[in-house]
Amino acid sequence: MEQVAIEMKGIEKKMRQKLIGPIDLKLPKGYVIGLIGENGSGKSTLMHMMLKIVFPDRGSISWFGESYKQEIPQHIRCQIGFVSEKSSSEEDNLTAEEAAEFRAQWYPEWDQMYFEELLGKFKVPRNIKLKKMSKGERRKYEISAALAPRPKLLLLDEPSSGLDPFAWKLMIDELRSYMESGEATILLSTHIVDEVKRLADYVLLLHHGKLHGMAEKDSMMDNWKEVWMNGSPELAEDLPGIIQVQQEMQGVLRMITTECQATERILHDSGITVLKTRTLELDEILSLWLKGHLPAGTQSGKGE
Repeated sequence: MEQVAIEMKGIEKKMRQKLIGPIDLKLPKGYVIGLIGENGSGKSTLMHMMLKIVFPDRGSISWFGESYKQEIPQHIRCQIGFVSEKSSSEEDNLTAEEAAEFRAQWYPEWDQMYFEELLGKFKVPRNIKLKKMSKGERRKYEISAALAPRPKLLLLDEPSSGLDPFAWKLMIDELRSYMESGEATILLSTHIVDEVKRLADYVLLLHHGKLHGMAEKDSMMDNWKEVWMNGSPELAEDLPGIIQVQQEMQGVLRMITTECQATERILHDSGITVLKTRTLELDEILSLWLKGHLPAGTQSGKGE
């Protein structure tokens, strides 16, 4: 049985004019899950409910198989790292070292050597208050501080905001390295498609407060393709996962399929030659997904 880092059942939250949910969701342990959605789709609220910064109106949440009605107990909370989309003002008047010393009190597993190593790699300035740092410098401190207690669950809300391309690549490398133990789980909320392509094992799509399911990224990239072959549109009727068909000039048929491997196998067995294929870009896949074309094997995120 697959182990689960966080499970949500029937979660709902009314936010001003928007309803988040109902959401049923399992985050598998040991993977990076990319949470994608436009601004205002509810990504931050979803993470805040996972931390009980925001309490859901209904439904239940469990962490590492344990559920609590009120606050998350400290022995669970100290296993969770969090980088918020917006920096906390509580640390504004502290230096990176002072802020880390304060945080370390709450995390028995805080690794000061690892923290110092990350500050050095990211070139975080010493001896100046966090509020005096640039947005990128502050972000690099926050990523370092979130990793320092070596959390089992890392929630990252737009972590690359403010990072230059060099710091962004370093962040990607550090997160990959962190995942090598196989014990950690990362939920990465981002609007940067390349971040998801490089890091994520699974993609979770949130739109207008509704989850549109979770799919394995590599399987999506392998199977969502544009295919060209000789033939008429009737040929596409017996092929799996066809979501677009267009007859082009000189008898060439252009199709988009969500199950390219199965489609190519059937065409090969039928003696029909595939002229060429093109793997869809992730943003093209997401756009089609939002229109209701689900990836094969998608886990639904909607409440019953």
